[in-house]
Amino acid sequence: MVSNRHVRVLYGGSMCRNITPLRGLEPQATAEEIRAAALQFVRKVGGIQSVSAANAEAVERAVFAIATATQQLLAELPPRRTPPSTVPPLRRRLSS
Repeated sequence: MVSNRHVRVLYGGSMCRNITPLRGLEPQATAEEIRAAALQFVRKVGGIQSVSAANAEAVERAVFAIATATQQLLAELPPRRTPPSTVPPLRRRLSS
């Protein structure tokens, strides 16, 4: 069983409204950025405002599956002609 404290550390705070495009980033999207986007997707689709000990295992399985599929998708798509117009939240925090 996962504790609530552990859940808060793993899944962070608030949820943003949009998932930032990862294709075409320079440098390429990191595993952490891909996982953050997968978590955002799972939380949005599942209607989960915050991950709890009760749903942490199901959320983690879904995040893993979506992150794996996303990595494969990004590897197989052709390069973008122009970079995305927004920067992923993790990069925004690092640049501030």
